[in-house]
Amino acid sequence: MEQKKILIITYYWPPAGGPGVQRWLKFAKYLPESGWNPVIYTPENPSYPLLDESLLKDVPQNIEIVKTKIWEPYQLAEKLNKSNKKFKAGQFDVGKNQSWKSRLSIWVRGNFFIPDARVFWVKPSIKFLEQYLKENKIDVVVTSGPPHSLHMIGLGLKKKLPNLKWIADFRDPWTEISYYKHLKLTKSSDRKHRQLESAVFKNADITLATSYTDAENFRKSGANAICITNGFDESDASTPFSATTEKIQQQKTFTLSYIGVLEQLRNPEKLWKALDELVKENKEFADHFTLKFAGRVDDKILQSIESSNLKNHILNLGYISHDKAVEEMANSNLLLITNFPNESSKGIIPGKIFEYLATGKHIISFGPTGADVSRILAETGAGKHFGYEDSKAVKDFILEKYELWKKGNLLKNTQNIEQFSRKNLTKKLVEILG
Repeated sequence: MEQKKILIITYYWPPAGGPGVQRWLKFAKYLPESGWNPVIYTPENPSYPLLDESLLKDVPQNIEIVKTKIWEPYQLAEKLNKSNKKFKAGQFDVGKNQSWKSRLSIWVRGNFFIPDARVFWVKPSIKFLEQYLKENKIDVVVTSGPPHSLHMIGLGLKKKLPNLKWIADFRDPWTEISYYKHLKLTKSSDRKHRQLESAVFKNADITLATSYTDAENFRKSGANAICITNGFDESDASTPFSATTEKIQQQKTFTLSYIGVLEQLRNPEKLWKALDELVKENKEFADHFTLKFAGRVDDKILQSIESSNLKNHILNLGYISHDKAVEEMANSNLLLITNFPNESSKGIIPGKIFEYLATGKHIISFGPTGADVSRILAETGAGKHFGYEDSKAVKDFILEKYELWKKGNLLKNTQNIEQFSRKNLTKKLVEILG
């Protein structure tokens, strides 16, 4: 069988860390099993917010990686204001935490760099890849965003090469992403963002979404949209993910863990309040409880928690490798996932939920009512989803799980999760590739 080739245009590639890199890294890992050879196009000198050398092990041997240089304004922005470093990961100071420098930087970012600060890589990449595609047989081109500038590369190539099969992969929405309204856009800038997004939807042969709701919204906007969620990779675990239900090994501490990046826009203040009250009211709970963070947590969130009764219950590991993160998930009793509170974010499914599912540990989730995360938790029986105002219900849920843990009756659950394995998701992608 003749191998086909797929060109994957992605900003994030190992040694980049974080969830953005893993989607197409895992697809690239398993595509050759189905007769597709991936070729990666990525920047030679990117400004990554996080690094994770452990992900290099998943890069297929002998994979072709094509690189060109990129210019980004982040170094200049960070000199003006250290908090601008957050922009690289799509994070912002909000509300009372915003200084005048932050407000100015956000305004500049939203109105001068459309769709984002990687826009300066678009024209050089179109020129380079147009020639590359003429000289090399490529069956499908994929652009993965954010940064959504990469979809501009796909759009430019499609206009020059109309017969090109182009898939635009949206790991997050563009104008519907929660922080979009915080960009302080002028009317003309907002109009330009939406025009570019519409052009991508209408010109891409297929638009991939990572959630059911996003796919539906993209179709309403004129896209030929299909949902392929993110997932978990069995090989990421030290032992195979079990499909059986069993008791979770008893540990000395009852640990609630948040793994990943936590910014101000997704801060579950009601959870911290509920935990603060439990520690204050229940001495036995206080003796056993640990709140663990593994990843990058906004300084202002940490400062707030450390000024409460939770101060002596915090274990902050900082950013750790993906392999270590999977270990920390397995060494927890409750796993926390948060989403933006607004209705427009109900389609966001944070990638970590699938690795959470694979551990069999119980999940507590925060976000808007009717969120896709809620649907996944209901299908798998893995946990419970709450709104940001459900303080008492949250408290009751945690106490219920604690009592089960104390009696040794907290059960491991991995039902109905096979659909989210990276191998099965890659098979679904191959069906779409044709």
